[in-house]
Amino acid sequence: MPTYILIGMLAIKKRPRRAAITPRNPRRTRERLLRAAFQEVYKSGFRGTDLETILATARVTKGALYHHFASKEDLGYAVVDEVILGITRDKWLQPLKNIENPIDALVAVLQSRSTEQEELQCGCPLNNLAQEMSPLDERFRVKLAKVFSAWHKGISAALRQGQKLGLVRSDVDSDETATFLIAAFEGCMSLAKNSQDVLVLRSVKKGMIRYLESLRAGGGRSRASGPG
Repeated sequence: MPTYILIGMLAIKKRPRRAAITPRNPRRTRERLLRAAFQEVYKSGFRGTDLETILATARVTKGALYHHFASKEDLGYAVVDEVILGITRDKWLQPLKNIENPIDALVAVLQSRSTEQEELQCGCPLNNLAQEMSPLDERFRVKLAKVFSAWHKGISAALRQGQKLGLVRSDVDSDETATFLIAAFEGCMSLAKNSQDVLVLRSVKKGMIRYLESLRAGGGRSRASGPG
C-alpha cells in the first residue's frame, strides 16, 4: 500500500511539467511590437510615445523587445520600413499596377480613401513622422524619403504609361504631376487634422479628382468619376 501511494503521488507531480512547455513564436512577437508601436506613434508621435506604453499594448516583455530591436529608434525605423511603407503600397501603389487607365485608377484611389474619425483626428502617419522626425534624425529622414520616393515613382510611372496609351495628355509632366498630387494630398490631411472638419477632406478630394480629370487626353471623362 505505501508503495502504491508513492507511485501515484509521483505520477501526479509529473503532469504540470509537460503542460508548462509553451512554444514561442518570435515572428508573431515582432509583428505585435510593430503593430503596437505604429498604433501608439500614430496617436501620440514618436517622441510622445514611451516604450512602456508600446510593451503594454503589445503585451510583451522588455526582454522580447530588445531581442528584436536594439532601441526605441530601431523599432521606429522598422515601423517606417515595414508598416508605413506597407500601407503606402497597399493604398497607392498596388492599385496602380497592371491597370487599363491610370486616371481612372487614381480617381478610384482617392474615392476609396476614408474620411473616418481616426484619419481626421490623427492625419497621415507618413506625413506626421516626416514633420516630426526629419529635422531631428537623419536615419528617419532617409527612410521616410524612400517611402515618398516609392509613392512618387508609382504615380509617375502610371501617368507615363497612360501617355503611351494615349489616355493622358502628352504635355503633362509626369514627375511634376506626381509631386503635386502627393503634396496636395498631404496638405489636405494636415488641414483636416488641424480643423478636425471632415468637410475639408471631402472638399480637397473633389478638387484633386477634378484636377485628375483635366489630365485626360482629349478632355475625356470617366463615368466612374461622377459629376464632381
